Amino acid sequence: MTSGAPPQAGGSATRNPRNEAGEPADRPPTVKRDRVRRHLLKVIENAGPGTGLASERDLAAELGVSRPTVRAAIDELTRTGLLVRQRGRGTFTSPHKVTQELATGLAVPPAEGHWTSRVVAFAVSPAPRSLAGELELEPGTPVLRVTRVRYVDDEPIAIEGLALPASLVPGLRPADLEAGNFYRLLRERFGIAVQDAVQTIEPAVTDPGQAELLEIAVYAPILHIERLTRDTTGRIVELTRSVYRGDRYRITSNLRFDAESG
Repeated sequence: MTSGAPPQAGGSATRNPRNEAGEPADRPPTVKRDRVRRHLLKVIENAGPGTGLASERDLAAELGVSRPTVRAAIDELTRTGLLVRQRGRGTFTSPHKVTQELATGLAVPPAEGHWTSRVVAFAVSPAPRSLAGELELEPGTPVLRVTRVRYVDDEPIAIEGLALPASLVPGLRPADLEAGNFYRLLRERFGIAVQDAVQTIEPAVTDPGQAELLEIAVYAPILHIERLTRDTTGRIVELTRSVYRGDRYRITSNLRFDAESG
C-alpha cells in the first residue's frame, strides 16, 4: 500500500511551475545552464574589461542550447557583477572599476580617472525641518540643493545630491559644478576649508530614474553613500547623498590591527 494523497484529476499534483528557461522552478540549474555558465566564465577570464559578448542567439547556436537557457545564465552572472547589460548595445564583461582609497585619520586621496559633472537640478529653497536638523540650521533657512550626474572619462558613474546653506556660496552657478574639485572651489573661492566628515555606505539597487541617468538597467547594483562634512570651525557645510554604479566603482581601505582586533 502506498501512502500520500491521491493525484488530483488531470494530474495537477505532478505539475510544477516553470521558469523562463522551461525548467521546474524548484529544480537546481540544469546541466545545460551550467555548461553555458562555464563557457561565459571562461570568456570573462580571457577577455579584457568591457568586452562585448556574442548575442544570445549566436551563443545558443554555438552551445546547442535554447536562448532562454543562455539568458538565464547571463542573468545570473549579471546579478553577481561579472557581466553588465547595456540597453540597446548588448552584454559586456564588467569594465574596469574606478577605485578610491579611504584611510581613517588621513587625507582622502582623489578617485581615479578624469571626473566631470552634468548638473540636472540647481535651486535654493527654504529648508524643511528634517533637512534643517541635519544641517544644524533653523527651519526655513535657505538651502542650495544640487543634483548632478558625475562622469569618469565621459561615462556616467554616479548621481550626487548636494545640500548646503545657500549663504555659504553666494553667486555659485551650475557651471561651477561641472568640472574641477568642489572642495577646492569651496576653499579658493569661498574661504571654506573642509576638515572631516562622517560617511556611510550601503548597497542598493537602481530605481527607474537612477537607471536612466546612469544608463544602466533598473535594479542594477549601486552603492548608496551619504556624507556629512564639516569645516575647520566645526560648522556643517555639506550633506551629500550619492549613488555610485556597483559595476564601475569600488572603495578600498587600509586597516590596522591590534591585540583587541577580532
